[in-house]
Amino acid sequence: MGAEHGLVADLLSVWWIALAAALGPVFALVTRRTVPDVVWLLVFGALIGPHVLGLAGETEAVGVLRELGLGLLFLLAGFEVRVADMHGAQGRHAALTWLLCAVLGVGAGLLLTGGQVQVAIVIAIASTSTALGTLLPILKDSGGMDTPLGRAIMTHGAYGELLPIVAMSVLLSTRATWQAAVVLLAFAAAAVLVVALPARILRRLPLLGRAVMGASNTTMQTTLRITVLVLVTLMLLTAVLELDVALGAFSAGLLSNAVLQAVTRQHAEEIAHKIEIVGFSLLIPVFFVTSGMAIDIAAVASQWPLLLGFIAVILLVRGLPVFLREAWTTTRSGITGTRDRMALGLYAATGLPIIVAVTQIAASSQLITDATASVMVCAGAVTVLLFPLTATHLSRDDTANTR
Repeated sequence: MGAEHGLVADLLSVWWIALAAALGPVFALVTRRTVPDVVWLLVFGALIGPHVLGLAGETEAVGVLRELGLGLLFLLAGFEVRVADMHGAQGRHAALTWLLCAVLGVGAGLLLTGGQVQVAIVIAIASTSTALGTLLPILKDSGGMDTPLGRAIMTHGAYGELLPIVAMSVLLSTRATWQAAVVLLAFAAAAVLVVALPARILRRLPLLGRAVMGASNTTMQTTLRITVLVLVTLMLLTAVLELDVALGAFSAGLLSNAVLQAVTRQHAEEIAHKIEIVGFSLLIPVFFVTSGMAIDIAAVASQWPLLLGFIAVILLVRGLPVFLREAWTTTRSGITGTRDRMALGLYAATGLPIIVAVTQIAASSQLITDATASVMVCAGAVTVLLFPLTATHLSRDDTANTR
């Protein structure tokens, strides 16, 4: 009876989460996408969560679905990043910009916390992240992926995803910093091996390789299953090594895409599209809805100055430096208009998944309270709501002015 009751509780929570996931895009369409789908998922999650109606809880089964959703979100982000852009001059400038933002973030954190270094690091990581996975649907829907602005967003977004994850793994680890760095290097070597090994086997056995590729669009979905295996393997490896699972997922996407691009670009795009279908149909919405379920709306409302303050910090330590670097230095982005530069700063300052991840780590380590974590996640949701919307209008106006 206990097992049956547990199953009912799991399925009931999943049903409410699935309902929220289904309603999110409906409300996004009704509002003509001025309020993005992801924001509605957070709102509905907060409503059905334990702090409001108490209709759904994060059971063990829901927790597993949530982690898989997080994994697929970062896998897709890794798939969309062009490794060549990260290695090029524009990528080096984007990496340097993030490092400058991180220094400013730590400085702001030290001022706000009265010198608490660990909390300052949490604030820096949260305020300098870029929600690349969240921005992808916006960029794709607007047709801006292949524009100079779109490519710049992707490059800044790649480092705004990767470097905060690395910082989390090294600076917020329970290990000493040098030990965490060694573990991180060991993971990087293992990740390359995990992705390269299947590709090498398929190249060494051409008959098997052709059979696997030929069955990729049948019910066997061979290449997609291999990609999912790589994802779960690297997520498991990061969990065993006590690193953040987002690092494993992002690495899986980045490396898998590089291998698939070497075969054919069309096949890489096809796999990414299939992952979108698998992820955005349920698992990724589960991640955002459960993130909303952790938000204590009453606590956020009582701390509204902190909410506004953190949004201001995100703008000052992430959005403003990106804009100024574009305006005052040569970043090789190809962006020339002031409004496009402002739009890039706003897009780069749009953060949520990393904010969710780092606040969970900080709250579980008792570096910050659950109420503060809720406020920071809400601030991330506000950036997702307002920054891309404002940036889209700015870039449209700049395009119109140049015609």
